[in-house]
Amino acid sequence: MAKGPKGKVGKTVETLGDYLREQRVAAHLSLRQLAEQAGVSNPYLSQIERGLRRPSAEVLQQIAKALRISAEQLYLRAGIVHPQDGVGGSVELAILGDTQLTERQKQSLLDVYASFLALNQASSD
Repeated sequence: MAKGPKGKVGKTVETLGDYLREQRVAAHLSLRQLAEQAGVSNPYLSQIERGLRRPSAEVLQQIAKALRISAEQLYLRAGIVHPQDGVGGSVELAILGDTQLTERQKQSLLDVYASFLALNQASSD
């Protein structure tokens, strides 16, 4: 994964990290407490908050559950779901919510879907 300035992996991840930090502070949880409740390591959660790591949809779901917030909001901020004109993200959310798919299969389907949307957008322009 290509890293930008200061070792950050992308603006969406930085925004996600800032949002997660705000939610954690609002919930009066330390980094360690949230990591424990979400079932992830303290260093990994710290890297997510600092924008150094891009978490999977599954990890975001665990964090959302621990923070008692919407997983969909985290998917949007992480760039997993892209709200577009006429597209409410229902396809992406259906893929992410399917428990019979692995994380790799989910990401593959999301990539294919995004490529179809981009192709259709380019064709209509």
